[in-house]
Amino acid sequence: MKIIKTDIIPIKQQFAKVKAPHELNLEAICVFTAIGFFLDQDTYWKDEVVLKPASIHTIDDDGFLIKSEPWFTWHYTPAEVTFDTSLNTFASLFEDIIDRQTRNKQVILPLSGGLDSRTQAVALKQLGKSVSAYSYSYKGGYPEAKLSKEIAKACSFEFQEFEIPKGYLWDKIEDLAKINGCYSDFTHPRQMAIFEDFDAMGEVFSLGHWGDVLFDTMCDANLSKEEELELVLKKIIKKGGVELAILLWENWKLEGDFESYLRHRIKSLLSTIDIRNSSAKIRAFKSMYWAPRWTSVNLAVFEEKKPITLPYYDNALCEFICSVPETFLVNRQIQIAYIKKRNRELAKITWQENKPFNLFTYHLNKTPFNLPYRILNKLNRGFREVFGEKYIQRNWELQFLGNKNKKLLNTYLYDNVYLSFIPEHIVRSVQDKFQNINSVYYAHAISTLLTLSLFNKSQKNK
Repeated sequence: MKIIKTDIIPIKQQFAKVKAPHELNLEAICVFTAIGFFLDQDTYWKDEVVLKPASIHTIDDDGFLIKSEPWFTWHYTPAEVTFDTSLNTFASLFEDIIDRQTRNKQVILPLSGGLDSRTQAVALKQLGKSVSAYSYSYKGGYPEAKLSKEIAKACSFEFQEFEIPKGYLWDKIEDLAKINGCYSDFTHPRQMAIFEDFDAMGEVFSLGHWGDVLFDTMCDANLSKEEELELVLKKIIKKGGVELAILLWENWKLEGDFESYLRHRIKSLLSTIDIRNSSAKIRAFKSMYWAPRWTSVNLAVFEEKKPITLPYYDNALCEFICSVPETFLVNRQIQIAYIKKRNRELAKITWQENKPFNLFTYHLNKTPFNLPYRILNKLNRGFREVFGEKYIQRNWELQFLGNKNKKLLNTYLYDNVYLSFIPEHIVRSVQDKFQNINSVYYAHAISTLLTLSLFNKSQKNK
């Protein structure tokens, strides 16, 4: 007998057996196709589940799940405090968490031009930690590493800058499939492009995942249940993913229709969250079902090299956020105020989401104040495209566009060693639409087919 206690937001998926046939869970695979992650406890198999977050699980000696009981439930219980009190509580708590997670270790900090890693940089600087920072930009894309370099310089951190090249995935895809178990598509973890460089950087990662969800509002506070459902569906459904899921559902002759099935699943999960404030409820939903089953999956890439820590995943921070009034979270107020309070120099560096403005001027990111930047940016991108240099904005553009990428992709889509459990006419239909109709709309579907092909091969090799 074994007892397993899962965190509020688990870093790793933990699996257990259940009494059911050892068959592919085709309904779950359709959902994965539509939204990019497996829902709730679903896995590829009917007789296997992932352990729920924030629960105590009893597992027998044969690995079968006997029972699960929650030890924490997401709630919204706003404290009657001032904004300054919440800010000071956050500052103390966040710095305590980072200090505990990185004590006596050389920290590896991935930096971006956003707020989450910048907030970590402020805390690490405040605590006097030894930090090796790094960042990367797309080849032909926005030079995100430029802002990261400014942040690192202001904190006196060591810094390395990387450029993610085209087609970086193909010579690493088999390794990535083993690392993430094919529970997430392969085009998002850019860190695979610099996988070997992690060896010389430091001792422990401090990763900034999920700060943007915890420390921002999700929606209006007073939505109806139907509006909440529609909002969640809008947030999680991937372009082209539902179309592919419907094709698979019909081909596999599953009961009912896919869209009704997905709506029912999401509606049922939302009904279990006893929170009236819609923003807090959507945050809880995302933290219970999205973070553990999508965000956490590719954390394994970092952990393959060094131990990982995630301050925004910390149980204490999740409990704290349940007590913060939603009005204090609007427009990332707490993180912005914390950065201004602790390190005004970092607050003066451009906020990528509101470029070219910073944390003192971001409210000017509207017409007419942002027109000069928008015009110059558009002219610059147009000038580059005139000379045949495509402006890269998305990971998949590095992997799927161009003749060389197409040839390598086809190896995985049409070789029977790989994608043999999906009819070829469905694969060709999706790929034709990706190439000739709307690449942005169908990119997720192509990425999912690639993931399923590697999953299928992994089962044949067992």
